[in-house]
Amino acid sequence: MAAGATPTVTATTGMIADIARRLTGGEVTALMGPGMDPHGYRPTRSDILALSRADIILWHGLNLEAQFADVMADLSRQRTVVALAESVPQADLLADPAYADRPDPHVWFDPRLWSVVVDRAATVLAEAGVATEAPAQALRDEIAALDTYARQVLGSVPEPARILVTAHDAFAYFGRAYGWQVEGIQGISTESEAGLARITELVDLLVGRQVPAVFVESSVSDRAIRALIEGAAARGHTVAVGGELFSDAMGPDGTYEGTYIGMMDHNVTTIARALGGTAPERGMSGRLNAGT
Repeated sequence: MAAGATPTVTATTGMIADIARRLTGGEVTALMGPGMDPHGYRPTRSDILALSRADIILWHGLNLEAQFADVMADLSRQRTVVALAESVPQADLLADPAYADRPDPHVWFDPRLWSVVVDRAATVLAEAGVATEAPAQALRDEIAALDTYARQVLGSVPEPARILVTAHDAFAYFGRAYGWQVEGIQGISTESEAGLARITELVDLLVGRQVPAVFVESSVSDRAIRALIEGAAARGHTVAVGGELFSDAMGPDGTYEGTYIGMMDHNVTTIARALGGTAPERGMSGRLNAGT
């Protein structure tokens, strides 16, 4: 990279790319777009080409993009490669219930932890000559405002209804941050299978607690969620789909929901409204479902 030039940045997930775009104010290549599942995503030839052309490669880490580990290890010998989420202190990480030695990678669902990731990205980019101080502070302020909004509207949901049932176990940090019970049909990785025993267990929960709504995810098949709804119906309890949440990928490119703040605003607002809470239809800043 020439002295004084803006570094070329390539990121794996949309959430990491969004941080880089905010901090650099420029173009950032994201390998995984809306609806893509990072757990099973395998790098293509074009991905490897984009990575090899980048000055800085930012990825999530914590085993989220498991198929990228060898590629990143090779590339790190030639250029700056940083697993940003691995900057979160070990004491703040939750474990994967299926693998005691692996952390749950879904740290973006706790805005306070995501601010740690922002700080790490700002440091990496600043070391490459990018002026990150002002944009990093602006982004941290927005994340803090998001967290305040989430606590307000999620706190308006009646306490017995604070049960979030989703397709896979991506929301544990969300549950810890906001004091909610969270249940996923599949495990932390979408590569795991949803067994009949787990479906039965969750149907019992839905019926026993009279849970009114469950949620599908934009990057995960809704088949298992439909099985839950049918199982509850067979026992005389009607469960609705409360909405589609963004879990491992953000919304469409170029939209508010296609940003970290927007995806989280969408999720929090959708969950609160579906489970009896009070939240504005257009979210914390009136931008949801606006298309931009």
